[in-house]
Amino acid sequence: MTVPSAIASFAVVAGMLTVMPGLDTALVLRSAITQGRSRAFATALGILSGVLVWGVAAAVGAAAVLTASQVLYDALRLAGAGYLVWLGIAMLRRTLRERGRRGASGGASGGAADGAGATTTGESWARSWARGLGTSLLNPKNGVFYMAMLPQFIPDGSSHLLMGVVLAAVHDLEGLVWFGALILGTQLARRWLERGSVRRAIDAVTGSVLVGFGVKVALGGE
Repeated sequence: MTVPSAIASFAVVAGMLTVMPGLDTALVLRSAITQGRSRAFATALGILSGVLVWGVAAAVGAAAVLTASQVLYDALRLAGAGYLVWLGIAMLRRTLRERGRRGASGGASGGAADGAGATTTGESWARSWARGLGTSLLNPKNGVFYMAMLPQFIPDGSSHLLMGVVLAAVHDLEGLVWFGALILGTQLARRWLERGSVRRAIDAVTGSVLVGFGVKVALGGE
């Protein structure tokens, strides 16, 4: 296998993984809807930064050690599960707080409040990036994927580290195109999606999914 053919083959596999609906897509869409384009891109870049880390780790053998050691795998799995549950609960709590404030104000000036909410409740760019990075790094399935797939696309005689970076960069480029399309597409309906009731519903659904997914990961579910 030559380097160009290895890159092309990996691009097909990684592309299929990229477009599959999952936690990363849900987080980016949620950020685009509730925080805006800039924060959504920050979240996406955080996720893609985590992918790059996993690619490099797999290339130097760290992911192989991870899957070879049940203790390390379980530790990372439980840490990831805890992070997901914490993230989901935080979203659910925010939904309840906003609903309580809206009820206390009697629902007055709903349109103005909804518009202001997208700005006053926004988080920093760095925090959005860190959220995406943490989600990616604390997902053990990312490590398992790279450990299982990446070595198959490293030609004999090539630098494992360099190929790991290149292949992860290819995956990141595909992810950037995919996330960019999702984010820009979401903005077409943003005036409707920025409504407070819609944001609360999205946070409630996303938070519930995150908690459920975290529990499933903690229990070792596939």
